[in-house]
Amino acid sequence: MAKKTIKEIEEIYSLELDRVELKIKKEKAKRVLLQFPDGMKPHATAIADELENRLKNVQFFIWFGSCFGACDTPNIPKNLKVDLVIQFGHSIWRK
Repeated sequence: MAKKTIKEIEEIYSLELDRVELKIKKEKAKRVLLQFPDGMKPHATAIADELENRLKNVQFFIWFGSCFGACDTPNIPKNLKVDLVIQFGHSIWRK
């Protein structure tokens, strides 16, 4: 399977990357963990790459462990020291 562009991914999912970018800036996060449900995991690196292009001073990590919904938060190793977790899903992101 060829890697899809962000534009192609956004035709399938509403990524709300502008809102993600604003949240990261608001929180002044420098190390961000991205978590995806299984259906979105094939697009995780493309999404992380897009965010890295938008936010040059932020380091992104992708959680490839389980994600069975909003209540399935990752058990983050203490040495990873992330400032923020962004959890992508199949539903609209609420404030």
